[in-house]
Amino acid sequence: MTEDVVVLGSGYAGTGAIKRLESELDAEADLTWVSDVDHHLVLHESHRCIRNPDVKEKITFDVSDIKSPATRFVQGRVDAIDTDERVITLADDSTVEYDYLLVGIGSKTAFFGIDGLEEHSLTLKSLEDVLEIHDAVTEAAREAARNDPAQVVVGGAGLSGIQSAGEIAEFRDKHRAPLEIHLVEGLDSVFPNNDPVVQAKLRKLLEEKDVEVHTGEFIGEVDDATVYVGDETELDYDVLLWTGGITGQDAAETAALDKDERSNRIEAASDFRTSDERVFALGDAALVDQSGQDNPAPPTAQAAWQAAEVAGENIARAIRDEPLVEWTHEDKGTLISVGSKAVAHDVKGLPMDTFGGPAAKALKKTVAARWITTVTGFGDAAKAFPDM
Repeated sequence: MTEDVVVLGSGYAGTGAIKRLESELDAEADLTWVSDVDHHLVLHESHRCIRNPDVKEKITFDVSDIKSPATRFVQGRVDAIDTDERVITLADDSTVEYDYLLVGIGSKTAFFGIDGLEEHSLTLKSLEDVLEIHDAVTEAAREAARNDPAQVVVGGAGLSGIQSAGEIAEFRDKHRAPLEIHLVEGLDSVFPNNDPVVQAKLRKLLEEKDVEVHTGEFIGEVDDATVYVGDETELDYDVLLWTGGITGQDAAETAALDKDERSNRIEAASDFRTSDERVFALGDAALVDQSGQDNPAPPTAQAAWQAAEVAGENIARAIRDEPLVEWTHEDKGTLISVGSKAVAHDVKGLPMDTFGGPAAKALKKTVAARWITTVTGFGDAAKAFPDM
């Protein structure tokens, strides 16, 4: 009997897994791809759309252009995962049955119980989100004046927060828009828990772009006009963007799988198998064990790309009753843009630990283009390259 393999999600994890499964399975299984959207978004470059929404055409790819004709695609939001009956229930109450399941539904934004934050902030998890940010910044600038500039507050100075603040600054400079930009980080440095050298370079680039950086005090409360930081700082805002953390999707809570109690991210072994031998999980949706290490794999695009290759292979191996392959994330370095500039850190194979300039910018473009080549081919990567 032919097995039914279902992949949930069209982010890096789901898309990468589909590509690998298609090459591995051939006619051994029927493959179904489920996602709430009908496209793949190169999310780590989506901040470019804040400055120029036309970039969406270069970083968004229709599912039909990615998958093989033999792969069935179902568009719908996953509402529930029943591991006993091996059934996925979608928001429209339709169902999809599986023999093997790969959960790559990503994450949603965590608000950490901060009063008013979820109600009043924008987030950056989808194409719709980033276009909403562009529209909000554009409208705020339109209604502002030189002597009364609009206030934009970005909460969280990780990768998304830094890159978003940089793109808002580029928008301001390109359009001579009356905007003031604040980047708020509760820990002591931007890009927290990373090398002090790269932290310093990033802060310097942000300050050169006239982004006011606030560190060392957490956002405690938000209302419809003000962000309250620490005990004394109050930042009035016209646009508030929150990029401060992730948690599991609601659908993950419904699955009878071992999960982190606080975040509902699914626990998976280093071979991506969960507490149910028929269910595998990866990407932001999962906490993937790293053999011999204290922490799970990081929730990054780079890790999801690497993991998808092995996860797809392992499902094929499970169907064939072959031993599974263990995976350990290999950190190949960090590339971060601040507007039109970039910083590269600890890039594998390069002699310099941390550097900026044209080399860092070109390297970041190249990595994005390499992923697009994997998804749809060199032609689309070449078209996207100038806008990365």
